[in-house]
Amino acid sequence: MKQNIDTISLSEYADKLEDQQIKELEGKIIARSLIAQLEEGRQPSYKRGKTTPGVHLMMGDDPRLPEMPENPTFMDFVHLRFSIGGQQHLLQSARLAQSAGLPEKIVLACLLHDVAVSGFIRADHGYWGAALIEPYVDEEVSWAIRMHQCCRFFADPDVGYEYPEMYHRMFGDNYQPEPYIVAEYERARKHKWYMTARQICMNDLYSFNPDILVEWDEFEDVLGRGFRQPSEGLGNDNTSASHMWRTLRRPSNAL
Repeated sequence: MKQNIDTISLSEYADKLEDQQIKELEGKIIARSLIAQLEEGRQPSYKRGKTTPGVHLMMGDDPRLPEMPENPTFMDFVHLRFSIGGQQHLLQSARLAQSAGLPEKIVLACLLHDVAVSGFIRADHGYWGAALIEPYVDEEVSWAIRMHQCCRFFADPDVGYEYPEMYHRMFGDNYQPEPYIVAEYERARKHKWYMTARQICMNDLYSFNPDILVEWDEFEDVLGRGFRQPSEGLGNDNTSASHMWRTLRRPSNAL
């Protein structure tokens, strides 16, 4: 082992050691949830009551993930659980809205609109994102985040929103939104907060630029005024969203 240390840098050695420890850990636990198996394209399997000697179900903090404080804040989740690219998309969307002189409530909605994609799940991300933040933000903000999922598929030339060209590349020229998305859009179009959801779409299209780095400090005041951070910590505060933050904190828990 000493010879290996002499021929590679300490950082490389630390990385190799960490990889080895993770492999050893994964041999002793069952760490992939059923939904994670589905995301990998595998048919999940689960057999109640069957155990393997030396193999344990994961419960509690996953040692492969960064440790979180006991009373985690929103920014703790951002730094320790959210994807880097996802964070920049949120930040650049918010900067675009702010630069356009839009009200702070809309800037906050843009800042949080893809919170589910960045930290939780992509499927039905508008609904998941709204559910994550609903207890902590103004109702208009969570409603708009939920409804931006359907609004983005429908052009509104009266306000300057066209069907995104990139959607032709992403979904194909003949893609048609599912019936529930169409029905949601028809309801959203008649709602008093329709333009809040639409503004998310209008500041969402081309906001992400990998050559630009926006810091969260730029929106510290906006987040502080618009997001009601529970003193107990997200996941410990007994709201309709607490279980989601606990899942994000300990995603490998067996139960």
